[in-house]
Amino acid sequence: MSEKVTGSEALMRSLESEGVTTLFGYPGGAIMPVYDALYDHRDTLNHVLVRHEQGAVHAAQGYARVSGKVGCVVATSGPGAMNTITGIADAMIDSTPIVVICGQVGAALLGTDAFQEVDVIGVTQPITKWAYQIRRPEDVAWAVSRAFYIAKSGRPGPVVLDFTKNAQTAEVEYEPAKVDFIRSYVPVPELDDYTIKQAADMINASEKPFVLVGQGVELGDACQELKTLLEKAQIPAGCTLLGLSALPSDHSLNMGMLGMHGNLACNVKTNECDLLIAIGMRFDDRVTGNLNTYAKQAKIIHFDIDPSEINKNVKVDLAVLGNCKETLNAVTALVKENKHQEWVDSFKPYAEKEYDKVTRKALSPTEGPLLMSEIARKVSEATNNEAILVTDVGQNQMFSCKYFKYTHPHSVITSGGCGTMGFGLPAAIGATYGAPERTVCMFTGDGGLQMTIQELGTIMEQGSPVKIILLNNKFLGNVRQWQYLFFNKRYSFTPMVNPDFEMIAQAYSIPSRTVILREDLDDAIREMLETDGAFLLQCVVKEEDNVLPMTPPGANVDEMILEIE
Repeated sequence: MSEKVTGSEALMRSLESEGVTTLFGYPGGAIMPVYDALYDHRDTLNHVLVRHEQGAVHAAQGYARVSGKVGCVVATSGPGAMNTITGIADAMIDSTPIVVICGQVGAALLGTDAFQEVDVIGVTQPITKWAYQIRRPEDVAWAVSRAFYIAKSGRPGPVVLDFTKNAQTAEVEYEPAKVDFIRSYVPVPELDDYTIKQAADMINASEKPFVLVGQGVELGDACQELKTLLEKAQIPAGCTLLGLSALPSDHSLNMGMLGMHGNLACNVKTNECDLLIAIGMRFDDRVTGNLNTYAKQAKIIHFDIDPSEINKNVKVDLAVLGNCKETLNAVTALVKENKHQEWVDSFKPYAEKEYDKVTRKALSPTEGPLLMSEIARKVSEATNNEAILVTDVGQNQMFSCKYFKYTHPHSVITSGGCGTMGFGLPAAIGATYGAPERTVCMFTGDGGLQMTIQELGTIMEQGSPVKIILLNNKFLGNVRQWQYLFFNKRYSFTPMVNPDFEMIAQAYSIPSRTVILREDLDDAIREMLETDGAFLLQCVVKEEDNVLPMTPPGANVDEMILEIE
């Protein structure tokens, strides 16, 4: 028998019906009835009070990326809703499933410029999979179920529900809803047997195949299927930034990272292979470099769940549409066992060249200031290469993603397509809720940390066990590197005057330590990892270090800078 409840209570029950256990949010006037209803559901819905709505969305992203579930955000109208926009855009381009529920003025006041009224639907439609305004309590259960279905099905992404105040307070006879079909929405294209056979034939005929591994492999839960294909046909692979943990770092066929700051061998071989097999990636400009010269010698197969990505940036010879867990399994069944030993071995000279010119100095410096690269590798090794890496954006991101090592899927959480500074700290908080059994190490720079530094308050209140590694070079390091290379070393507003970060950590009751000398680093990392709860490890690093190798913007993908004078 249905029961008459308010729209806010219907929301609580609908969230529970979707399996939600954690919410990230911040209350306000237009969402107050929802928070009043939440008060009675504290045993089943754990609400994490952030310090800024942007932090709520990034935390939900971190939660979703490590757990495979939908992250959930609650915010108020007007400025509260607008503060979520950056995170929503970030989630859209990085295919992260989240549902953002915003308060809104009453339906009778819409369009009157009422207090804290903003056209949330108009603003968010271009950066969401679906944005919907709930104006009646009768629509709550249906809208919530539809929102979660859209967010997590097919290519995942963000959904926004704009919840008018009258719909929150009016009563309705609540009945659970279950949406698992939407007319004209085809989240997973139907498997095409002919295309599968074509892909297998192309792989069997190839002498120099190369696989590009994107985040879609993890989103499709296809990491084992990927390994099976690679091992059966002995195909080398390179990973995008977001796809780094889809394949263990120590796998014999993992040749490293693709793109602007990727590994030399991967980029050179992209322009030497005879078959390029892209799986769950979107040919971002940071991966391709100059499109006019990108892999022109190769035939290209593109595995993807989203038809809109096919031929968007790179024209391909064959599109294999569908969830890559299913399509990879089908193709592998038709692929012949093979050995491409000479081709696989041809990557080694380039890896050795990069090691001699870049990696050796990056990991084993004998003098001078600490380097971001050596810190990342030491932290990774101290966790037995099993930690979750969360990064902010900039040089800290590139160095840590390159030099961290990955053993398990869902182990690198970073802002890829948007490159959102301030992402790291709140995303790491969310990751501790999404995978509470794992160690979460968050690398950040002094610039990015200060963009969402207020979330230290969330850590203090919630006891989130985030290990914060602050790589302090007193610069906006990535911009400074570009100014050094392309703007005649004119450091326009990139040097930073920073506060005492240890004192700030102390104010938030977070243990901390600062390391300047190389001989103190191992002990400091041990102290950080052995400390219960959160810890801030500030490493004072070389001020003008550069991320290498690097493909300059607009250059061919294989034209990489290995040394800078």
